[in-house]
Amino acid sequence: MKLEVYNLDKKKVGDIELKDEVFGADVNKALFYDVVKSQLASRRRGTHMTKTKADVRGGGKKPWKQKHTGNARTGSTRNPNWVGGGVAFGPKPRDYSYRLPRKMRQGALRSALSLRVKEKAFTILDSAKLESVKTKQVVAFLEKFGVESALIVDHKNQNLMLSTRNLVKAKYLHQEGVNVYDVLRYKHLFLTKEVALKLQEGLINE
Repeated sequence: MKLEVYNLDKKKVGDIELKDEVFGADVNKALFYDVVKSQLASRRRGTHMTKTKADVRGGGKKPWKQKHTGNARTGSTRNPNWVGGGVAFGPKPRDYSYRLPRKMRQGALRSALSLRVKEKAFTILDSAKLESVKTKQVVAFLEKFGVESALIVDHKNQNLMLSTRNLVKAKYLHQEGVNVYDVLRYKHLFLTKEVALKLQEGLINE
């Protein structure tokens, strides 16, 4: 497929030929669910913890003798059925992350890129270089394209990264960090020509 290439002033500066296998593939929404779920699970810290009766302070002595008191037998005031006792079967620190097969992850990213192209929420930039760190420049650039929510991807663009970090509805990613969750989360996707060709090279069907 042939797509137009723009500069930051929204002026057409050329065309680029991209593979239909990557940017014009069938959209598989089932893959979106699996891959996004995996990404979000991997971001969980998993530091939650409750104390069992072994962790709660106190309760070392048996409250009363086993028999002939009329009370139910018990061995500790820190059992889960006592006020101030431990928690039975509560959460413990754990790792929630899991990794899906490479082909599933690649297929989901191809689907996400193709979806943005089909929705006409996809723009190829000739370059995204900024002369200085200025958030106003990024805001002005997005306004020219009539976009509020945007994901901008370039290759090691420090000025753009620093200029975008304070924007709530826009995000900058390095080429290596392109992922399904962020492509779907933001309503418009900007790729530089260099990044588009590198992504195509990595996602082409083998």
